[in-house]
Amino acid sequence: MANNNYYGVLGVSKDASQDTVKQAYRKLARKYHPDVSREPDTEERFKEINAAYEVLSDPQKRSMYDRFGTVKPGMGGFEGFHDPFDIFSEVFSNLGGFGFGSAGRTGPRRGRDIRSKLTITFEEAAFGVEKEIAIQRLENCKICHGTGAEPGTQPERCPQCNGTGQVRQAQQTFLGSFVNIVTCPRCEGTGRIIPHPCQSCAGEGQIYQRKRMSIHIPAGIAEGMSIRLTGEGEPGERGGPAGNLYVNVQVKPHAYFKRQDDDILLEMKINIAQAALGTTIKVPTLDGERELPIPAGIQSNTVLRMRGLGLPRLRSGGRGNQLIVIQVATPQQLTEAQRQLLRELASTLGTEIVVEEKQGFVERLKETLGL
Repeated sequence: MANNNYYGVLGVSKDASQDTVKQAYRKLARKYHPDVSREPDTEERFKEINAAYEVLSDPQKRSMYDRFGTVKPGMGGFEGFHDPFDIFSEVFSNLGGFGFGSAGRTGPRRGRDIRSKLTITFEEAAFGVEKEIAIQRLENCKICHGTGAEPGTQPERCPQCNGTGQVRQAQQTFLGSFVNIVTCPRCEGTGRIIPHPCQSCAGEGQIYQRKRMSIHIPAGIAEGMSIRLTGEGEPGERGGPAGNLYVNVQVKPHAYFKRQDDDILLEMKINIAQAALGTTIKVPTLDGERELPIPAGIQSNTVLRMRGLGLPRLRSGGRGNQLIVIQVATPQQLTEAQRQLLRELASTLGTEIVVEEKQGFVERLKETLGL
């Protein structure tokens, strides 16, 4: 026996919005479609879902169902049925209750934008990469080609609005006669109805599909930036353009490189002998190892610049720099021979302690960067 509790069939509350009703219907229609579901009562359940949506998606039918628990001819007249309080509300909801109401949008409507995330490595962000992503989006049904009508049939002109998508409602109030131009409740402003809905998409003309596509990540892209793919969002309605796809890029932290705008920061440790005498060390860069001269007498937190070895500049071209922060490491474990050598060195250096006001690391870094 058919279930006449239409709200229960769709699993929505009595105060659910039209969008909520539509979303619930789409979800259930996909689940219980006879071509998809293998449950024994699929066909009967699918019929109940369609019957419930036919009533609850139509404002007039839904209004009658809420009042009388059914939608049957002869119950006060289906066409033109109004509650006096609804009339009062409609009149005062349009331009403060004076003048003419405006109809909803009935022309082409742009499709919704889609947002996705993509995680890449530090090196991929530096040099750019081609990545494949997968998204879930609405696409035109391949069976009905987006018409919503079963193959071999066509949508028909809505008899209530004669294909205009709008209806005029004359209302008599104590303030006089008012005429509202509103979206046609039967065709929801499309100007057409579908007597024989496509079974694949339940008459919606669109179904969710998983799509894989290739996306180009430009060299130098930074954490949190988004890439726009025009027209790769959901399809438009009534001939409108498709929306866009926005891919938000997340960059994995590197083991030892840190980013500072277009520059790369790298901390390198040297021993006290290298710091005192000066040396040449090998430094890892995005382009492989490079040699870096260390001047004699260098102090901890000194910043050395390696020009052109930073990240590509996304808009202006060229590359930033690699900044090497030198740290002088004090040895913690020494052999007796090493201790003796340090004692001899200490005896020649003296014991006087001099306090000098010098730049800290932040100031050194700002000076190097020209800030």
